[in-house]
Amino acid sequence: MNITDRIIGYRRRLEDLVQHPLFHRIIIGLILINAVMVGLETYPSLSQKYSDQFLMLDRVLLGIFTLELILRILGNRSIPGFFRDPWNLFDFVLIVGSLLFVHAHFVTILRVLRVLRVLRALSVIPSLRRLVETLLVTIPSLGNILLLLGIFFYIFAVIGTFFFRDLSPEHFGSLHNSLLTLFQMVTLDSWASVVMHPLLKVAPWAWIYFVTFILIGTFVILNLFVGVIVNKVEKVEEAEREEEKERFHEELLREIRNLHREVQMLKAAIGDPGKKTAPFPEADRK
Repeated sequence: MNITDRIIGYRRRLEDLVQHPLFHRIIIGLILINAVMVGLETYPSLSQKYSDQFLMLDRVLLGIFTLELILRILGNRSIPGFFRDPWNLFDFVLIVGSLLFVHAHFVTILRVLRVLRVLRALSVIPSLRRLVETLLVTIPSLGNILLLLGIFFYIFAVIGTFFFRDLSPEHFGSLHNSLLTLFQMVTLDSWASVVMHPLLKVAPWAWIYFVTFILIGTFVILNLFVGVIVNKVEKVEEAEREEEKERFHEELLREIRNLHREVQMLKAAIGDPGKKTAPFPEADRK
């Protein structure tokens, strides 16, 4: 076995290690420990009393995360391919940034990096990573809905300003106040008790305005957002299943080629050079 085969063998072992479910569970557990540690440091009584312990635990966690990153880089099929993955690049920036500021005096930046390390859960947990990717994919599709929502908000803000400017100046005194009030209403945050009921005492017909806005804004337009996101989630999951099938197909072909090469080497080793084997045909990737 030459050096190239040994390097490939070591890389495959590292790849199997970093992709093992137990390895993922350990990393997720360490990320959760890091999150708990960052939360405990927000309490002055604990951060001052156990500052040395927190610092030592942070260094240990950073060392483990650094080792994990190195193993993932070495276990990848190609180093440039590792950095072409946005999630891998995200992990690399967080870890390297933490290493650069580990002995620095920029305490605020170091604390921010400690908090951002919790975001590594997004890249480690597949379900969270899929959710974030789906939300990013849906952004272009939400453009028309956002435009519709903006027009809808603007129309109702102008109407509300004309009708209720003198009756409720704190909520509808100007166009921007009306927009903020409508935003509060669309979140269903105390819109009835704080905004609508005081106006009903002086303008009993105002319920038509508020009920119409809530029905259209909350139960129609916002549900369009949910519908688009759910549709994109289904498409992303289907695409991931197809990619998984393709990876399985490629892995199977690679194993068959390796087995074919080992059989040829075995025949050559036992002294049967006269019987040649046909080259392994390229598999159809359709």
